[in-house]
Amino acid sequence: MKILRDRPHLVEAATADPFALAPARVHEAEGRGRAAFALFQMRRHPGPLFWILPQHQTSRPMPRGLPPGVAERLHMVEAGSGTDLLWATEEVLRSQAPGLVIAEPEKPLSLTAGRRLQLAAEAGRTTGLLLILEGQGSNAAETRWKCDPLAGPADSTRHRWGLIKNKMGTCGIWALHWDGTTAACDMVSEVGE
Repeated sequence: MKILRDRPHLVEAATADPFALAPARVHEAEGRGRAAFALFQMRRHPGPLFWILPQHQTSRPMPRGLPPGVAERLHMVEAGSGTDLLWATEEVLRSQAPGLVIAEPEKPLSLTAGRRLQLAAEAGRTTGLLLILEGQGSNAAETRWKCDPLAGPADSTRHRWGLIKNKMGTCGIWALHWDGTTAACDMVSEVGE
């Protein structure tokens, strides 16, 4: 791994836990399990949490269904338009208060918009996670995750999370079990032949 003198915090994050999001950067998650990935990250990040979504969106986190300790830290922000959503995301990332900022843009970001969000995250030393539709990622994102639920027993909470873009290291795919309540997960062995 090459040493990054100007961004040593990214080296630390990349060498530790495979699901740790590098601080002061914006990441992306796509796939049917992207909301579960966001909840997992919310549980792992201390401090205030912001979820910015379009005003007309019907699916949203419900306080009673959130992991313990998350609902009382979560601030929901509804944006009237795509422009408002990007503006709110940029302002919250820049504010230095949040532990994690999650946003759900409906359209692909331009390189300029993606870069503006990265600069805001760096200025505020805040981590951002964009929940995007498949194939709508920005080249400015630090990492991109492909998140899908896995079939299993009736009470299973198995997931497959793949790191499909990583500016600072290698990519990989992990099958895991996350119970939806803690900040920990169990790796699940893949089925052998």
